[in-house]
Amino acid sequence: MMNMMNMMKQAQNIQKKLKEAQDELNATEVAGEAGNGSVKVITDGKGIFKSIKLSAEAINPENPSSVSEDSIEMLEDLITAAIHSTTEKATKQMEEKMKAVTGGFSIPGLF
Repeated sequence: MMNMMNMMKQAQNIQKKLKEAQDELNATEVAGEAGNGSVKVITDGKGIFKSIKLSAEAINPENPSSVSEDSIEMLEDLITAAIHSTTEKATKQMEEKMKAVTGGFSIPGLF
């Protein structure tokens, strides 16, 4: 009986540590750049897209001064919306596939 209690306690400790690790990854920001910093992307620690920043040089390298801040912001918003839409669709497809594989049985931590 004592062995079972120890196993339960260990499982609870592991579950707590996993939750803490997930929370830490959600709070972490990872930055990536391209084009000598003209395009910057931020994700969380799990690789989930958060934001994009573009420079005028990334949009019009020949004449960056012709690109307004409003145009840059609009393009950043459009790219962000498209990525969020795609991620949402992919997540739904993945959930449907997993439900088909598991017969609708919910496995905690899988999704």
